[in-house]
Amino acid sequence: MNLPLFLAGKIYKSNGDKYKVSRPAIQIAMTGVAIGLAVMIITVSVVLGFKHAIRDKVVGFGSHIQVENFMTLQNTDPYPICIDDSMMQALGRTDGVRHVQRFAYTQGILKTDSDFLGMTFKGVGPEYDLSFIKRNLTSGEVPQFSDKAGKYKLLLSQMTADKLKLKAGDKVYAYFIGGDNVRARRFTVSGIFQTNLTQFDQSICYTDLYTATKLNNWLAGQCSGAEISVKDFDKLDEVYNNIIKNVNRTTDKYGNVFTSKTINEAYPQIFSWLELLDINVLIILVLMVCVAGFTMISGLLIIILERTQMIGILKAMGAPDKTVRKTFLWFAAFIIGKGLLLGNILGIGLTVLQQQTGFIKLDAETYYVSTAPMEVSVPAVIAINAATILICLLVLIAPSHLVSHIHPAKSMRYE
Repeated sequence: MNLPLFLAGKIYKSNGDKYKVSRPAIQIAMTGVAIGLAVMIITVSVVLGFKHAIRDKVVGFGSHIQVENFMTLQNTDPYPICIDDSMMQALGRTDGVRHVQRFAYTQGILKTDSDFLGMTFKGVGPEYDLSFIKRNLTSGEVPQFSDKAGKYKLLLSQMTADKLKLKAGDKVYAYFIGGDNVRARRFTVSGIFQTNLTQFDQSICYTDLYTATKLNNWLAGQCSGAEISVKDFDKLDEVYNNIIKNVNRTTDKYGNVFTSKTINEAYPQIFSWLELLDINVLIILVLMVCVAGFTMISGLLIIILERTQMIGILKAMGAPDKTVRKTFLWFAAFIIGKGLLLGNILGIGLTVLQQQTGFIKLDAETYYVSTAPMEVSVPAVIAINAATILICLLVLIAPSHLVSHIHPAKSMRYE
């Protein structure tokens, strides 16, 4: 039989009036562990959810990897590259690649009777994955875009539609300036989306790939580039290295040189900002572990002082200091264990409740999302639980040495 474990269980279950002071101390220590753990779980869930929500929105506009003309890195002017069927197949066969799609940018001005806006028209073909736009569609429908003929359908953001006072089904003129010529095209607003990413919502609209390439006067097969989606974001660098090795510095049939970049390189300011959130998480985790540790230390000291007579009796009966220390460490483990159970229920429960109901609202203009995004990560929860119990027990080792200073003869007279 494990004597320290047996004694710790007896002490934990004891409800005698003799120990009226230690019972509140136990409850406070247990509550401190529970609240600390719940705050840590919620913090990690919020940060993970927020980072993934923003990352997915940025990826929705630009995919994970873009293959473009090398000259686009040297100049702000658009330079085309030929992405033919053979290049599409070569990119699609790369390990870790999930989907490949072409795109073409052109600049224009949307004008109504009362206002006008300069926009970036993103031309997309039939293979383009528009599931991100469909998830954020507020009105209208997502058309079937073409690379063979111009249907002059347009997808606008809610921000752009509000500024121009447009709604789904309305007609709007767009003007494109090329050299000394100004070309006008009449578009139909097919659908309106809202992602709350101001940087993109205020500047990008979608149309046919055929229309965009024709407006740029590009040759057959030319476009701004190809967007590549990877199967696992954690393996983005591995896939990117394969693209660099197999595609970069090769040329298309017109002699243009291929280059590529990741979404992190395309929008470094956004991803650097998201990485800064990790520092905030670390600070909160350290503070919460400190709170849990200090409450456990104070609780254990009170319990040891109240159990001085019991400690003296155990020593008088021949129990070594090591056994007595282990008894109180096991007792602390019981308290921490119950605190972890309550903390997990509270933390995970609130996270799941937010996921299902979205009761915590946010200002979309400030935070880019309308409700607080939360994501439960099982490995993160396990790691937080393991770290909490380990750190709490480690900080209790020193206070447990107090029992070595308690002498049996003196403890018998202790009140």
